[in-house]
Formats: sequence, C-alpha cells, structure tokens
Amino acid sequence: MTDASPLPDCLALRIGLAARSLPDTTPGQLLRVLVAVLGEPLTEIKLNGLAVKDLKTGAEGSLSEINGVLLRQALAILKGEDETGASAAIPQAGQESEIPHSIRVACASNNGERLDGHFGSCARFLIYQVSALESRLIAVRPAPAITRLSIDHSAERVALINDCHLLCVLSIGGPAAARVVNSGIHPFKRPQAEDISTLLSQLQQVLAGDPPPWLARIIGRTRAELVLSEPEGVEEAVGDVL
Repeated sequence: MTDASPLPDCLALRIGLAARSLPDTTPGQLLRVLVAVLGEPLTEIKLNGLAVKDLKTGAEGSLSEINGVLLRQALAILKGEDETGASAAIPQAGQESEIPHSIRVACASNNGERLDGHFGSCARFLIYQVSALESRLIAVRPAPAITRLSIDHSAERVALINDCHLLCVLSIGGPAAARVVNSGIHPFKRPQAEDISTLLSQLQQVLAGDPPPWLARIIGRTRAELVLSEPEGVEEAVGDVL
C-alpha cells in the first residue's frame, strides 16, 4: 500500500489472520495477491466481492497450490465472516478492582477466543481478569507488526502486556522468556492449541484450591509488593502451570 492509501487497521488484522491460516504464506505475500486482484486502495467492499478463484489466480497464481478448504477459510477471515476470527473476541466492561483476589492473564491468540499463538508471531493478546469464581475478557490488544525497522520485537510485545501476571503461549524463545520473567510476568507454554475457556477453567481450579506460593502471593498482594519478591528463574517459570 502507498502512503496515500494506508491500509486500515481492521483490514490489516484480517489479512494477518488470514495469512496465518495458510501454509507458508506471509501477510506481505497475501497482500500482494489482494492488490493484484482488487487494486488499491483495498476496502471492505472490495474484499466482500473476493472469491476463492481470485486467491488462486492472483499474482500469477502464487497461492494456487494451497488446498481449497484452507483458501475458503482464509477468505472467510478476510470478509470478517469467520466466527473463529478476531471479531469473535469481545471485551467486557470492568476493571481489575471489580474482581477481588484475581490475576491478569495474557493469551497469545490468532483466532477467536483460542490460545493458538506463539509469543513472537501471534496477531494479538487477549487479556483476562481471573479469580477462583469469575473470569472476564477485558481487552483485545493487537500485537505490533513485525517490520525491518523494529529491531527488538520481544520488547514491544512485553510492553504490550506489562500489566499482566501470567502469559500463556504455544511457544516462546529463551531470550524472550527471560525478558518476560524480568518484567514480572510468568510465562507458560501449553502443548497444543485450545479454547481459552478450557485453560481458564483449569486456572480457576488452581486458584480455588492450594495454589503454589508464587501464585498465592500474586492474588494476595498488589503488583507493587510483588516487585519486592525474589524473582524465579526462567527454567522454573516457563512450563505447564496447569
């Protein structure tokens, strides 16, 4: 897209999510196909008229080898029709102070309310406030785009979730995990993609039972008090908490 016709944030997010649903396809590659088929500027009206055959033939057929089922899924995301897409995650009103003895959890997500993202490449972070009795989606935060001008991607992403206590991801690199831990956030890797409701239900059981000491400290103290606590090492902090 040119400087005269910037891509709206909502369309950029759709393109990013659609690209992630296609094998070996970057947002830039998908964008080139769309521009080749629809021309600039890209608009929601133009995307609504897009067909699977357009994705297959655009930009000299660069996506022609991709399975039609996957292309239809990507097309639904581009049109905002996929119920598992970004629009399905709608934050509820309310602040942390309204849920006593709660923690704030960031989940790396690409689609709907699912934990299906990697820390360094997910499209957004879904932020939940969770106690033993209640869980609430309070924010959807689009992740910073990965560009050549952005040297330290992990620093940008940590800054985006620096008000959270837990980070749940499918994977995270060692240096990024160290940065997360040093920011006072506990990262946890899950073995496979899942509905976030499943994860939160298990977390609530932990909070209602006998949580480990570090987690008990979180729900019993303010974030300022936690800074005075001795931090845990990366090996101890990263893993399956549930």
